[in-house]
Amino acid sequence: MFDKILIANRGEIACRVIRTAKRLGIRTVAVYSEADANAMHVAMADEAFLIGPAPAADSYLRTDAILDAIARSGAQAVHPGYGFMSENAGFAESCAQAGVTFIGPPVEAIRAMGSKSESKRLMDAAGVPLVPGYHGAKQSVGELTAEAARIGYPVLVKASAGGGGKGMRVVTEESGLAEAIASAKREAKAAFGDDSLLLESYLAKPRHVEIQVFADTQGNAVYLFERDCSIQRRHQKVIEEAPAPALSDHVRRAMGEAAVAAAQAVNYVGAGTVEFLYQDGRFFFIEMNTRLQVEHPVTEMITGLDLVEWQLLVASGKPLPLEQEQLTRHGHAFEARLYAEDPSRDFLPAIGRLTHLEPPVENRHVRVDTGVRQGDEVSMFYDPMIAKLIVWDEDRDAALRRLRRALADYHVAGVTTNIGFLGAIAGHAAFAAGEIDTGFIERHRADLLPPPVPVPALGLAFAALALLLWRDEEAARAATRSGDPHSPWHQTNGWRLNDDNHHDFRFMDGAESCPVTVHFVRDGWRLDLPGGPLSARRATLAGRTLTAEIGGERRTATVVQSGLDITVLHDGQTWRIKLDDPSAKAADRDAGDGRLAAPMPGTVVQVLVKPGDTVTGGQPLIVVEAMKMEHTIKAPADGTVAEILYRVGDPVAEGADLLVFEAAQ
Repeated sequence: MFDKILIANRGEIACRVIRTAKRLGIRTVAVYSEADANAMHVAMADEAFLIGPAPAADSYLRTDAILDAIARSGAQAVHPGYGFMSENAGFAESCAQAGVTFIGPPVEAIRAMGSKSESKRLMDAAGVPLVPGYHGAKQSVGELTAEAARIGYPVLVKASAGGGGKGMRVVTEESGLAEAIASAKREAKAAFGDDSLLLESYLAKPRHVEIQVFADTQGNAVYLFERDCSIQRRHQKVIEEAPAPALSDHVRRAMGEAAVAAAQAVNYVGAGTVEFLYQDGRFFFIEMNTRLQVEHPVTEMITGLDLVEWQLLVASGKPLPLEQEQLTRHGHAFEARLYAEDPSRDFLPAIGRLTHLEPPVENRHVRVDTGVRQGDEVSMFYDPMIAKLIVWDEDRDAALRRLRRALADYHVAGVTTNIGFLGAIAGHAAFAAGEIDTGFIERHRADLLPPPVPVPALGLAFAALALLLWRDEEAARAATRSGDPHSPWHQTNGWRLNDDNHHDFRFMDGAESCPVTVHFVRDGWRLDLPGGPLSARRATLAGRTLTAEIGGERRTATVVQSGLDITVLHDGQTWRIKLDDPSAKAADRDAGDGRLAAPMPGTVVQVLVKPGDTVTGGQPLIVVEAMKMEHTIKAPADGTVAEILYRVGDPVAEGADLLVFEAAQ
């Protein structure tokens, strides 16, 4: 076994590997960019080395910088995590040339499975069933169009070197194919440095089921059961579970054996995942990921095994700890991926500081894998994952209850998150019934992504009471510091001459003004709210946790204030309001001024119009790439493009005006 390993990654997965290494007595070395100098994985590691500026291309993707850190640290092996260098055959080869063990599969296996086209050829030869499609070298629009016609629409356009849904498009008819090819090629080139594509028949209602495989250097290979990853959006996994529900034992075994055959076909070593589409009792190979998957914790929860420990054992030359017949599973597990993103804005990644971060309490049923702490910054440079929330229980129904409760108990403020969206999925009747496939989110979109509603009276009441109690605390501190602690000027009871004691608050819910008056009454307060009065009493505040009897019910919420922004977190819901600031309100730009802004920091990759063009509502105007995903800015109505403010290749800040648009009269 190794004495010291370097983790060539960051964030949650780096922290995950460090935890296992520490348990095994292995010293750990972190690498970090300038943006990650104070990151959690850096603090956890025994040593850490700066490898470059914030952009991943200048730091985490620099082979020379990482190899230099390996040499300086004396690490014997490097764990690549997932993403970044994990499936980079050139990096693995460089490690071998430097005499350092790459904790992953052989270079030849990475190369074979790194190309979706080559992997499908190998799987076909090994007898693993494939989705009908085209995996050839001909890449012109005309040739791909001819192949799509042969396969039949709808087709899936897919980056050959890709993963994570990047460079992937569903095309329902030939008229949309050329644009999809161009867009997928750009995204694939930016994400993977390779714009080659493949085509597959798009199955109507498939499930995405993957098999965890492991192989050692002695020729042993096993499968550690399956995971269902069907709950996806844009082909990116949202919630995963293990085992996959409603599969027969025959299908489970057949898929597991096919996955082992796939691994053996490329002389695989280490942890890998073989992914299948399953529909109507049949399954088809789609790809193999030659690394540890993001969702590996659900397999750990049902098997009781540490897959990172298995990786370290295999990489050090030891045989697999268990044979196939010794592997067992127990219970059911879910993993939900918590992201800083805005579901109401088509899941645009969000950036900002985590002003409040309170995960649910961890125990044998609840696990939180994260790489951030309260106060950390979610930046534009990296994946905006906050954490993976993993739950386990004896069966699926019990585990799903755990998931719903844990999501409700996960409190995040400072950035917009997808927690409410995850809670909507976990609480959906169809999900509870196991009626899942890759189209689940789109099919139930109206339920999962309802239109925004005003902040309810309860949210306003929590905010007003919290402000009131915070003022009491500050006044008490000021009185203690003063020369006359009993002065009436320290009182906060809202005393008025010729009027009852009260405080007036004014909040903004978007553009809506929400006045709240808090009257002091004998046994508490009466709150005059936009929807009518509410009584409140017995309110206590412990830090940011407010407990009060409101409207005759005892309730608890977390209330976070940052400047004028107030976030109320209660029972899985998040309400955001602002203290009304007339000067800030006057400075707000009129939303109807004809300008279109960048939804987040990024780079302009395509300008589809020119000044003077007449366009129709919904017509694409500019394409911005952010976090390796493309976002198309469309015309809000019929009108004319008056001015274009950026060119292809220009960086843009969030909120920057991209063009001037004049709506038709």
